[in-house]
Amino acid sequence: MSELRPVIGRLSQSLGRVVVGQPQLVEKLLVALLAGGHVILEGVPGIGKTLAVKVMAQLIQGDFRRVQLTPDVLPSDILGTNIFDLNTREFSLKQGPVFTEILLADEINRTPPKTQAALLEAMEEQQVTLDGNSMALPELFWVVATQNPLEYEGTYPLPEAQLDRFLFKLAVDYPERSAEKQMLINHQKGFRAKSQQLKRLEPVATVTELLAMRKAVQAVQVEEKILDYLLSLVERTRKHPDLMVGASPRSAVAWLQAAKAQAWVAGRDYATPDDLKEVAAPLLRHRLILRPEAQLDGLQAEGVISGILGQVAVPR
Repeated sequence: MSELRPVIGRLSQSLGRVVVGQPQLVEKLLVALLAGGHVILEGVPGIGKTLAVKVMAQLIQGDFRRVQLTPDVLPSDILGTNIFDLNTREFSLKQGPVFTEILLADEINRTPPKTQAALLEAMEEQQVTLDGNSMALPELFWVVATQNPLEYEGTYPLPEAQLDRFLFKLAVDYPERSAEKQMLINHQKGFRAKSQQLKRLEPVATVTELLAMRKAVQAVQVEEKILDYLLSLVERTRKHPDLMVGASPRSAVAWLQAAKAQAWVAGRDYATPDDLKEVAAPLLRHRLILRPEAQLDGLQAEGVISGILGQVAVPR
């Protein structure tokens, strides 16, 4: 852990210099990456969602592919297809953009459900099946999807089964005034968020180091009373009067993994109740389904999560 700690510090600092004014976004992207969980970024256009992922890929020297999802994108456009070669009289696989280490699925809610479902196997089992043949994806394989919360015409909301495959749903908001001023200063000095300039960023980590950090996260200690606290929180979501669907067993496993990654990023080799609380909102906001009457009353998932965290006794 002592050898890898400086790496995560350099990665956080370098990412924060480019993605100005989004410290929560930077931290939670790192937590999700170390936990091995996929992420949905939701926010209005122009606040740095795509930039953050591109910079992350450059800083760790990872293979990066971006898919701009539209209503006419087909599953084969993402996974790939077998093409018949007239010269060799054989079929050859043309791999799709999913065969990469970091995949950015831009505006995922603009593509139809059939194409959205094409990512399910890849995200859950880290493999792709084409014409009956299963092919493994890279060990680091990490999906970050973006969506615009303001436009609903011509969109296809992700079903609950696919939302559950994402570890976090991060709500990205506008930066503070001072941070936005710094962005203007950087622009005035000549910085442009273009691919050519991003490629000149100095890498501060490697994929091998990232995989080693994931193994270190697995070794983070979790006491039994922390596990009991986690189960009490999960059970409370299932019995909450304002919720139609609570957290699933998969959610509980994801919550544990995210809390361990949060603890490791904070420099500890053991998890605490605060780590569970820190990742609760991004982990649960897309998994909990409110009752219709609760939605009519203006209740939001974040309010329910906050209430549950305040109701369950914290272990000492």
